[in-house]
Amino acid sequence: MKSHVKKGDEVEIIAGNHKGKRGTVLSVNAVKGQVVVEGGRKIKKAVRRSEKNPDGGLQEVDGPVHLSNVKKLG
Repeated sequence: MKSHVKKGDEVEIIAGNHKGKRGTVLSVNAVKGQVVVEGGRKIKKAVRRSEKNPDGGLQEVDGPVHLSNVKKLG
C-alpha cells in the first residue's frame, strides 16, 4: 500500500474521535496502512517492571491511526 505521508511530516487527523488534532508523524506502517502521530491518539499500555521502568504499571503512548484518517499539511 502506498502512503501519502512519511516520517517527520506535519499532519492533521480528519476523522474519528481524535478529529482536529495536529502533530508530527513518528512512524509509518504502509503494509498495515497505519501512522503514529505525536499527540494524536493517546492509549494506555501496561508495562512490566524492568531496569528501564522500575515501577512498571500503566504508561501513555501514542497509538496508530489509519492512513485514510490523516491529511498532510503544507
